[in-house]
Amino acid sequence: MARLSKAQRQSRIVQELRTTSHLRIADLAEHFEVSTETIRRDLEELSQEGLVSRAYGGALSRRAMAVQPAFGEREQASVNERWRIGELVASLVAPGEVLMVDSGATTTQFARSLAAQQKASTVLTNSLSIALALGESEGARVILCPGDFSPGENGVYGPDTLDFLRRFRANKAILGASAIDVDGVMDVNSAAAWVKRTMMEKADETLLLVDSSKFGQRRLEIVSPLNAVDALITDAEPGPELMKALTDSGTRVLVADPDAIAATAPEPRNLRQ
Repeated sequence: MARLSKAQRQSRIVQELRTTSHLRIADLAEHFEVSTETIRRDLEELSQEGLVSRAYGGALSRRAMAVQPAFGEREQASVNERWRIGELVASLVAPGEVLMVDSGATTTQFARSLAAQQKASTVLTNSLSIALALGESEGARVILCPGDFSPGENGVYGPDTLDFLRRFRANKAILGASAIDVDGVMDVNSAAAWVKRTMMEKADETLLLVDSSKFGQRRLEIVSPLNAVDALITDAEPGPELMKALTDSGTRVLVADPDAIAATAPEPRNLRQ
């Protein structure tokens, strides 16, 4: 196809998102015959103009509050950021603690970091990928919840999952989310939202693991208000409005050191290979 100007290319991206909920950076770069870095800059500019929402490895329509990429796609995005978050959170776990960890790309990276540290812990999870990651640690006891398996999320959900979780108590709930803004913590999946709420209810402390691309975003369901979260662990400080809301809610914000471990971040692993 003929090479388009930046304005024409960005206009085409916005038009495409009117009929498609999610576009991937790699696909856009191939379609427009430009580099992935060029597309990232396009999406950043469009996001700042309020025309699209940034997402894992691509962009969402501003109206797509109930859509997110599948787990496998999310694993391929923000690898360094999730690695840094995972390492920081693993360092906060004391030997012998009981953890409830929900299914997600960032929480899976945390599980890999925890397994590498070989800390003694008991982990209840609804995530197959987290159970497999912690299975590599001699120090971890893993309790996998029953429920209906969701291939797109690599986890189990439903009434059996919630009933099972209610039988236990934990020191920490370690959770991910689709988005966070001044209204609270949000997710696109109602079944996942109920797992998060149940884990929060049964744990003494809630740690929320989200990378900065989710700041200021809005998704279908509010999981909880900000004051239900004890600590937000992320890769960059939130903007002034969100930071004030977190401070007013009593939520601590911990930012992973960008220089600490980014150079050693591993390539994402595809569990389906």
